[in-house]
Amino acid sequence: MTSNYLLFGGSGFIGHHLTYLINEKENSEPIIFDIASPRLAINNFEKIDVRRAITTNYTPSSNDVIFNLAAVHRTPGHPSNEYFETNLLGAENVCNYARKHNITIIVFTSSIATYGTYEEQKSETSIPMPDIPYGISKLSAEYIHKLWQIEEPYNRKLIIVRPGVVFGEFEKGNFTRLINSISKGTFFYPGRKDTIKACIYVKDLVDVMFRMVEKEPLGVCLYNMTYEPAPSVENICKVISKQGDLSKPKMKLPSLFLLYVAKFLFLFTKKEGIHPDRVKKLMISNNINGYKLNNKYTLKFGLEGGISNWMKDTNFNKNRLIY
Repeated sequence: MTSNYLLFGGSGFIGHHLTYLINEKENSEPIIFDIASPRLAINNFEKIDVRRAITTNYTPSSNDVIFNLAAVHRTPGHPSNEYFETNLLGAENVCNYARKHNITIIVFTSSIATYGTYEEQKSETSIPMPDIPYGISKLSAEYIHKLWQIEEPYNRKLIIVRPGVVFGEFEKGNFTRLINSISKGTFFYPGRKDTIKACIYVKDLVDVMFRMVEKEPLGVCLYNMTYEPAPSVENICKVISKQGDLSKPKMKLPSLFLLYVAKFLFLFTKKEGIHPDRVKKLMISNNINGYKLNNKYTLKFGLEGGISNWMKDTNFNKNRLIY
């Protein structure tokens, strides 16, 4: 029987929604450990830097469950060493904390960046080939967690989830920029409309992660956390336009032209939202197979329902941007 849920990195985007879900499902607060304070007013918070050996005022029980959400993840945006320092040392220190207190269940949020940047579809059985520091650090962190599990293979449960592009309230990332660009009429397809973008609504993500704690067996469980089939950028734009009562983007501009414009604007503004690498992301598919997840778990929202729910939560309209 679960005693408490311990959320390392619980103050972030996913942690915020997981905290809210646990409050709703369990009528209790999780314990949040993070270097930053949570958005929600919460009593059970301790400031912890996972890059260092972890000691807490809270005394854990062996029945507690760890969600390891702590990571440096936004890319581009950080020097290469920061991904490794936080993601690898964080994995080691969280696993050591679990060892010390005989905690037997860890849910670890990895990333589809472990597969690398390729057009070919990837499933859980594909060989990971990460090609950026973030993806390399996340794959290495998976192995660190697996070493913890294999020490007591018949007693420990490790659930590794590899989310696609996670969207929802407080995301402030790719989907937020896309919705705002469509709303302002400034979005243009960068060279193609059929780029595949594996994604998941944050409320679907945390709901399934929470259910996996009870449903998954002992051992190592790995899931791509994406809708199946993964939608194209054009389909995503159509859903956003429909749910927001917005004009559908139609114009396609040459990719090289957009890259040059992005480089020029970034040079003078230094705004991460128009970084050339972010434009490149819209040109390359992250074609991740989510069949295993969608075959076993019912997802409440889906792409269209998720966009609709997000807009409802933020009182979105065509004259008001999402932040």
